[in-house]
Amino acid sequence: MDNYEKFKSDVFALTKIDLNAYKEKQMRRRIDSLVTKNGCEGYPDYVKLLKSDKKVFDEFINFLTINVSEFYRNPEQWELMLKDYIPELIEHHGKNLKIWSAACSTGDEPYSLVMALSKYIDIKTIRILATDIDKQVIAQAKVGLYNEKSIAGVPEEYKKKYFTKIGQSYQISDEIKSRVTFQQGNLLEDKYPKDCHLIVCRNVLIYFTEEAKHEVYKKFNASLVDDGILFIGSTEQIMDYKTIGYKRRSSFFYQKDVK
Repeated sequence: MDNYEKFKSDVFALTKIDLNAYKEKQMRRRIDSLVTKNGCEGYPDYVKLLKSDKKVFDEFINFLTINVSEFYRNPEQWELMLKDYIPELIEHHGKNLKIWSAACSTGDEPYSLVMALSKYIDIKTIRILATDIDKQVIAQAKVGLYNEKSIAGVPEEYKKKYFTKIGQSYQISDEIKSRVTFQQGNLLEDKYPKDCHLIVCRNVLIYFTEEAKHEVYKKFNASLVDDGILFIGSTEQIMDYKTIGYKRRSSFFYQKDVK
């Protein structure tokens, strides 16, 4: 396969997804398998197909975005958030917290946040903003239907209270769904929300280049209120966190540093 540079600019024109921000070897391998699967001779043919076939286009976006998600992923980190950081945020900022689940995938994370926060805050007053670049996963998130593996980490009391079994799947309740606002959003291109008390962005930036990561972490910092918290994934760390303006509170929690 050749013309990858041209392909990247074609994709950006079509989708506003900048493939330069992703690790090239990994991303090319994923894209090449799609090109072959769709019987295309190379990138130019595949671009033509993307423009003319909505199903192929949707498949490409879905394949390009990494959707590996589950409720309460790494439960010990959620426990730490609930034990230490949520009470601290409530103490300093009150219960009307602005929370952003960035790159929310199929909704497991923002819905987990609603359930977790309900321990401290009346569920009717919880509001979570959830964004993802992929329209298809946002559509799935709004449906709120999950398999058994996805909800394995959900505490039993919440499984009983907020999920209904339908065949082999589990439907999350409207009570939880109504607390989350889903929007399409591109972390590399779009404006970030302001005055967030908590931003959760986990297991997504590992696919970005170091430069793109640095830029995103910097923009997250600007989005946080003073002393706001950023919760990242178990495979991630912010190497230059002091330079960007964070204090490291624990392995996966960083706080906006106020100097």
